[in-house]
Amino acid sequence: MTEQNIKVVSWNINSIRIRLEQLKKIVTELNPDIICLQETKCENDKFPLASVQELGYKYVAHRGQASYNGVAIISRVQFKEIIEKDFCGKSDCRYIGTEFNLGTKKKSVKLHNFYVPAGGDEPDINKNPKFKHKLDFLDEMYQHMKAQIADDQYHVIVGDMNIAPHVNDVWSHRQLMNVVSHTEVERSKLLEIISKHNFCDVLRYYAEEDEKVYSWWSYRNRDWKKSNRGRRLDHIWITQNLLEHYNDHYIYQTARDFERPSDHVPISITLQVSNIT
Repeated sequence: MTEQNIKVVSWNINSIRIRLEQLKKIVTELNPDIICLQETKCENDKFPLASVQELGYKYVAHRGQASYNGVAIISRVQFKEIIEKDFCGKSDCRYIGTEFNLGTKKKSVKLHNFYVPAGGDEPDINKNPKFKHKLDFLDEMYQHMKAQIADDQYHVIVGDMNIAPHVNDVWSHRQLMNVVSHTEVERSKLLEIISKHNFCDVLRYYAEEDEKVYSWWSYRNRDWKKSNRGRRLDHIWITQNLLEHYNDHYIYQTARDFERPSDHVPISITLQVSNIT
């Protein structure tokens, strides 16, 4: 962390043990102070802690299980507290939060890292239990964030939300409006979390209304750049009291061209913390 700024990166790494080298590249290229990872696909006792700490991230919070899901926050900034919660009665490791002290008067900042269920293929809760799980998760996520922001602290919310809420967060609203990740019910639930809690959706807030914004490109596309059929599944939200501390944000599309890439690319936000008083 520089004297002035702190950079937070969020990335669905799609297996931390497979993509340690790609993580090293991101550290070299972006030099983040904090990295939030989703889909680590790694049990806690097999998490590559030593390798992560060798990259300069002394403080590590992770929740994982074999082969699926998993979230982690790796940081150069010391944690004040680690926040853990299970959703929908499942221990499927889809959320972890941390609290930091930042700024000249050590104001408390809470960082929330989510991996929302993908929801399967059929957008019908009666036919597809995975889709019902996703909608139930969003309902619990709403209540969790309502409780968290009641303290009027600074909050940063990141993660793979598996929903592209805006019409220009997908390559074709018309063709994808009945496809899981862009259905009306998913978009409405996610937008309700954002609007009712007065979060700023950073990647959309700082984009033009008609601008296409993507963070994910399917492995099915042989040439992802040429087809450019992307979706914005990855998000950064901040509470309104952090808007004045916003410096910039970035979508690191270069990572989609890595050897053995994740289908998601890292996204980042830089905040000016020296004036958090």
